Amino acid sequence: MNESEFSQCCDEIMLAIEEAIDNSGVDIDYETSAGVLTLTIEENASKVIVSRQPALSQIWLAAKSGGYYFNYSDSDWICTATQESLGELLQRVCKEQQAGDVTFDV
Repeated sequence: MNESEFSQCCDEIMLAIEEAIDNSGVDIDYETSAGVLTLTIEENASKVIVSRQPALSQIWLAAKSGGYYFNYSDSDWICTATQESLGELLQRVCKEQQAGDVTFDV
């Protein structure tokens, strides 16, 4: 995946995350700035941060439970530590941070 494809893929992922939140009815605010998507869980003001790392061709996710790194493999973004997909891990950390149940199809 070249840098242009990586950037386009990340843009699509960020948009899909925002749309999933909008369609879910959960109380999560989001803001995108400079390639970083910050989710704020209204219940307790905790944050989940999704960022792109173009130099490494990775997506990083930061949550209360830790930092996670994702590599692109077989048409999916897979966590290097847990082997969960980006959507699965994002759903899990949002639920752990009391955001409710959101399904992310990314």
